[in-house]
Amino acid sequence: ASFRGAAAAKGIRSRLNTMDKPHIIEHASKSLTYTLFACKWVPKSARFVVLGSHARNTGALEVYSLDKGEVKRQTGAEKPSGFKCGTFGASSIESRHLATGDFAGHLNIWDLERLDVPVYNVKAHKEIVNAIDGCGGLNIGGGAPEIVTGSRDGSVKVWDPRVEDAVAEMAPEEGQTARDCWTVAFGNSFDDDERCVAAGYDNGDLKLFDLRNMSVRWETKLPNGICSVQFDRKDIPMNKLLATCLESRLHVFDLRTQHPSKGFASITEKSHSSTIWHGAHMPQNRDVFMTCGGNGSLNLWKYAYPAQRSVVAEDKLNEGVAGTLKLLNSVATATQPINYLDWNAEKKGLFVTTAFDQTVRVCVVANLQDL
Repeated sequence: ASFRGAAAAKGIRSRLNTMDKPHIIEHASKSLTYTLFACKWVPKSARFVVLGSHARNTGALEVYSLDKGEVKRQTGAEKPSGFKCGTFGASSIESRHLATGDFAGHLNIWDLERLDVPVYNVKAHKEIVNAIDGCGGLNIGGGAPEIVTGSRDGSVKVWDPRVEDAVAEMAPEEGQTARDCWTVAFGNSFDDDERCVAAGYDNGDLKLFDLRNMSVRWETKLPNGICSVQFDRKDIPMNKLLATCLESRLHVFDLRTQHPSKGFASITEKSHSSTIWHGAHMPQNRDVFMTCGGNGSLNLWKYAYPAQRSVVAEDKLNEGVAGTLKLLNSVATATQPINYLDWNAEKKGLFVTTAFDQTVRVCVVANLQDL
């Protein structure tokens, strides 16, 4: 009897533990008729933008809203070239202008209330714009609003939306092989002078560019191509950097302590049993992030800091100490790779995803109160 009682108690505790952990719940979804590449919440609203490419290689830019649990189309436009990426990061909260990169190498900025003509249009790259990020807008980050783009042509360019020419360009020197830049992200923008860009490439190169000094602050080579990079916050002194890769790998770098030869401390995990297409930190908790798998799954992680974030190495110099990662939950939501995820900055736990099954999904993470 005592054995059965102990077993029953263990089962109850197990169920309670399961109930207490964060749950990933699909709230609403909509199947579309084109290939989806990115999605972004419109700041301070219940609307989001979906970007993609039609079968005829034209661009799809559509705005959707959440209405009584349903995803409803509000407006949209078809453009000459497919869209690959977008950001509101350089926009003011009042204008909420969307910057996009397309397959023809253009950087455009759109007023969502007037999609007929872009408010800014430049031929940014010779080839497809794979990735884009913004900083200095939405009251996030010091300094002027800027946009960074990364392209298959191997270059990373920084743009001021007030002028037509790039204000900075990081490209291979003449004679060097141009590697496909798959991902870019702003960080370290904690005052009017400091700002960095992280860039990941198809061959596993990871570079950290210092825009104030116009130099490569740090670089390393990961074993696999880098699909996404993101700082845990743009507007603080560099803290952590997440990189997701081919071959099921994700890496978290502690950026607080840089050793002259060893660089930054990091932790590596294997997950999703497939390419990890994207990773995104929760705006309300920088130590929690979600990764998107090629197997159609979403994994929720939490980073825990070590007791000491730096120690004195054998050469008497400080080196960083990596923390640990805990998988909080995993759920399969799509039949094809999930290629993008964007958290809602106002509603904790709410996020939107796109997948190659041509479906946009609005999901929520419940039970976040104890994280």
